[in-house]
Amino acid sequence: MAKPVLRAGRLYDARASGFTHLADNGVPDRTRAGPAGHCDVRTTENRYVKPDVEDLRTAVTTWEGLHGSPGVHTGRS
Repeated sequence: MAKPVLRAGRLYDARASGFTHLADNGVPDRTRAGPAGHCDVRTTENRYVKPDVEDLRTAVTTWEGLHGSPGVHTGRS
């Protein structure tokens, strides 16, 4: 049986993934800020809440609703 290979990474990346996972699963900002060592909740929000695919899909759908289907921009008028 082959041994699993653990990809090298930075501790910061693991920390960010953990706090992002908590945010994505509804853990309140204030609850996450304490263990992260942040005095200001906005720091936690700015560093650990990233848009996921569904967030981006919603943004594209909203944009299409405002401006019609996205076309290919050729740079010509």
